[in-house]
Amino acid sequence: MSFTYGVLGGGRQGTAAAYDMAKFGEAKKVVIADVDKDAALASADRVNTLTHSEIAEGVALDVTDRSALASFLDPVDSFLSAVPYWLNPAITEAAIQARASMCDLGGNTDFVREQLKLDAAAVEAGVAVVPDCGQVPGMGTSLMVHAMSLLDRADHVFMWDGGNVQHPEPPFNYRCTFNIAGLTNEYYGEAIFLRNGKVTMVPTFQREDYEEIEFPAPIGRMETFVAGGGTSTAPWTFEGNVQTFQNKTLRWKGHFEQWKAVIDMGLMDLDPVTINGVEVVPRDVLHACVEPRIRAADDERDFVIVRVKAVGEKDGRPAEALVELIDFYDETTGFTAMQRTTGWDGAIVAIMNAKGHTPRGAKPVEIAVPTQLFVDELKRRGFSLTEKVIF
Repeated sequence: MSFTYGVLGGGRQGTAAAYDMAKFGEAKKVVIADVDKDAALASADRVNTLTHSEIAEGVALDVTDRSALASFLDPVDSFLSAVPYWLNPAITEAAIQARASMCDLGGNTDFVREQLKLDAAAVEAGVAVVPDCGQVPGMGTSLMVHAMSLLDRADHVFMWDGGNVQHPEPPFNYRCTFNIAGLTNEYYGEAIFLRNGKVTMVPTFQREDYEEIEFPAPIGRMETFVAGGGTSTAPWTFEGNVQTFQNKTLRWKGHFEQWKAVIDMGLMDLDPVTINGVEVVPRDVLHACVEPRIRAADDERDFVIVRVKAVGEKDGRPAEALVELIDFYDETTGFTAMQRTTGWDGAIVAIMNAKGHTPRGAKPVEIAVPTQLFVDELKRRGFSLTEKVIF
């Protein structure tokens, strides 16, 4: 059986996802839509070049045009939304009406919760809707649940994750592979964790949560701290069953102190200030000044780490389950590690949706994705993933 896949958004992640669908999804066609037709055509051309086929097609589409979106989705079995997160609730409604299963790259828990309210409608339409299928949340969520499954009982679940350049340079020892607004949204505010078994709002960038962790060569020592958005809906899902569920972001040393200073100076604030009679939002100024200096090149040599530790019990004995994925820029395809761990994660779930491996309805990642199959699919794609249980 073959499937018709769709991708909304012909950028970096969308292109990587389309490639994965074409190569691993038993696809008869992959249609990539973007408001910029040239971007859609370039994305499709890259997929066809890499797969030595004509399987991908690029089309112009404004996803806010409900009629045009409906026409696009009509022949599609399953699709990935790789457009800005605030567009996903309306896209979800359109997907249910078109009876096309969907997943998306998410990015905002409040919007995800709106999508999940459409569960009954998705069940009735016979489609699967799985939001937040990016790198984290998404891949990280599934690996956390997988680590829990390696134990008979998991009491505490920790994740350390991040995408970084292989050769750090100022400023911030960091390059941004996605919209800077997504980065500052994660850095400013609160994270949602389980602590002492209860959903807890934890402020970002606090020194008491800072730590340093050693990784295998050539990476070495990195710093880690609390940023927002990484757990999505999972704390509510596991509340009452798990005592701790949390993640921290990994960066090269020095990053934390520089961004902490930016935050403390008020440059991340959203309340306007008046300068020479003109009202400006500090964060808008920050974006305009910083984004050009930290924007990653298309061929930026990067790496992604997802390290998970679940602590609990197995076979009546105290035990820890350790799961770790480390991925590097792929010299063969030219996809960055962030593209592979984000776009390919979305594609894996889209393929699962098409094949009926996920439940029908609108379900969060931690419930919808069968984690052993997910891990098998990661390994099938050549990801370096280790897992072990220590008593």
